[in-house]
Amino acid sequence: MSTTVVRERGEVGVGRLPGAWGLGQRRGALEIRQFFRQRDQVVFTFAFPVVLLFLFASIFRDDVEGAGVTASQLYVPAMMAAGIMSTSFQALGISIAIERQDKVLRRLRGTPMPPAAYFLGKIWLVLFTGALETVILVVGTTCYGVDLPADAGRWFDLVWIFVLGITACALLGIAISSVPDSANSAGSVVVLPFLVLQFISGVYIAIGTIPDWMLTIGALFPLKWMCQGLRGVFLPESAQVLEQAGSWESGRVALVLAAWCVGGLALCLLTFRWKDRRTG
Repeated sequence: MSTTVVRERGEVGVGRLPGAWGLGQRRGALEIRQFFRQRDQVVFTFAFPVVLLFLFASIFRDDVEGAGVTASQLYVPAMMAAGIMSTSFQALGISIAIERQDKVLRRLRGTPMPPAAYFLGKIWLVLFTGALETVILVVGTTCYGVDLPADAGRWFDLVWIFVLGITACALLGIAISSVPDSANSAGSVVVLPFLVLQFISGVYIAIGTIPDWMLTIGALFPLKWMCQGLRGVFLPESAQVLEQAGSWESGRVALVLAAWCVGGLALCLLTFRWKDRRTG
């Protein structure tokens, strides 16, 4: 993309405008600044998973028979996965729906900015907030007897689970933002499925106590696999017996999350709208 510019000597030349990648970085910086200006949103986003972890891990502290871990230790990776999905799926699903109703998207679409730059800005936002949320929860693991990964392999697992998981959830958040008829209903439309997924994916309830048919439904979505992958990062090998398959299934975790990245992108391309239904 190029534009005509006037140089100091009055000569007319052609200058190149920033591409989608450069504009996406600038858009991401703007999104992060706007996020931190909304103090109530910042507090809720980062405090909610931490408070839930404190409550559940403090209430349920008994040893899990045959697993070599306590119930509170099981909640650490589960809440970490829920925090990642909260800062991506839930945050984007609601915020984009609000921007669409306020005609922010419509105005952006009418500018020379490539559409990809807008989405890159959102991805930078969720990567930043998701990483910060994860760091907070990782630091808090020591309060509940969960050891940090002792080898490079597990740290690598944490990184790819985070990247694939937050990418998949962010794309799903962008896709579901087109479902609400208005910004007023966006919270209900986005929060309800997220809440249900947390119950059937092993966040609030141990995998062994969830009915098989619910586990089957939960296995269709990224959250269950993020929880399972993060348990493999932070819990001892003896805890594998608690999983539905009796192992961490790292390869399957990577495959499912990668598939959701591709599927989420396809959903975005098929469903995303720059205008709300009322204005066409």
